[in-house]
Amino acid sequence: MIHSYTKMFVHIVWGTKNREKFLLEQIRPRVNTHLCIYAKENNIVLDVLNVQSDHVHLLVHLQSNQNIDHIVKLLKGESSHWINAENLTRQKFSWQRGYGAFSLSPSHLDAVRHYIKNQDEHHRKKSFKEEFNVILKKYGFSTLQTDKSVPE
Repeated sequence: MIHSYTKMFVHIVWGTKNREKFLLEQIRPRVNTHLCIYAKENNIVLDVLNVQSDHVHLLVHLQSNQNIDHIVKLLKGESSHWINAENLTRQKFSWQRGYGAFSLSPSHLDAVRHYIKNQDEHHRKKSFKEEFNVILKKYGFSTLQTDKSVPE
């Protein structure tokens, strides 16, 4: 076979340090735009992204030469540096350690896109902790309700 064909999509979630609601509604669009620009500059294909006050959801079309951990480190590291340099929060900003990354088949893309785009509505019913525990269960992990390393 002359060509390699890959189609890998990953739903990635990470939270703010101590799950604090640092990202106020008026700055969320700026963070969203910045993450999109930075991702594009680094050949990270973001299908959809949603920045919430205390966490981020993104759907990444992973290229064959990319590593999930590297992508997350790039996005989290650079964005926290930028948020602090721009003084977007009242105190020093940082993301929580760790993240969740969950693969999905192309047949589920539309449902996950809809889910990510509608986070504001979704979080009127469920907290980030409740939401993340549902995702963990769906993918066969046990929930870690008291572990501070797990986004809430």
